[in-house]
Amino acid sequence: MQNIEESIDLLEEKIGYHFKDRKLIRTALTHSSFSNEMKTLKQEDYERLEFLGDSVLEMVSSSFLYHNHPDKKEGELTRMRASMVCEQALAFCARQFDLASHIRLGKGEEMTGGRHRDSIISDVMEAVIGAIYLDGGIEAASRHIDRFILTDLEDRQIFVDAKSILQEMVQGKPGCSLEYKITGENGPEHDKVFNTQVWIDGKILGEGEGHSKKAAEQAAAYMAIKELRNKA
Repeated sequence: MQNIEESIDLLEEKIGYHFKDRKLIRTALTHSSFSNEMKTLKQEDYERLEFLGDSVLEMVSSSFLYHNHPDKKEGELTRMRASMVCEQALAFCARQFDLASHIRLGKGEEMTGGRHRDSIISDVMEAVIGAIYLDGGIEAASRHIDRFILTDLEDRQIFVDAKSILQEMVQGKPGCSLEYKITGENGPEHDKVFNTQVWIDGKILGEGEGHSKKAAEQAAAYMAIKELRNKA
């Protein structure tokens, strides 16, 4: 297993940002369960950096939407921002560079699947933004947000809302049926991967996998939407 400095080296290469103060990124990657177990070497957890990163992300994403959607009213902009920075969307973005593999978790949290939990991954994503902001300023934080969060928004919006979007598409076709089927699961209890198919009118339209049944269904729905749009 990599030590924390090797892990940070790899993460820095992935995100294209090198920290001047490595204490910041070490803190950003540390879950409270890890810091609680390290009684002799007290390590601050990421929660304060998460708080800061959340505010930086809200400001940068709000500015992006304001300048790129001059036709939208305040309510529409608020809804768009909420979908862009929600828990599931941030976890999806973080998986682009496998942030989860760099998080420091306590043994108990690790054993119960915390490494794959969207809530933890999204929190750490915000903590990393907070760390970059403190280390390199708003321009460095904005570049990170632009690269990993404010790109491919249309496709990501489909992914985040895939099940509800697919439901609406199917409801628009009279007599059309929609069903999700779990086709398999593998891995240890704390790290299971579920496989799911989505069936529409008796045909498999999409398949997906995830570390929860919901995530697998969401992935399958996303593939089904792309298939339906290709046929349209």
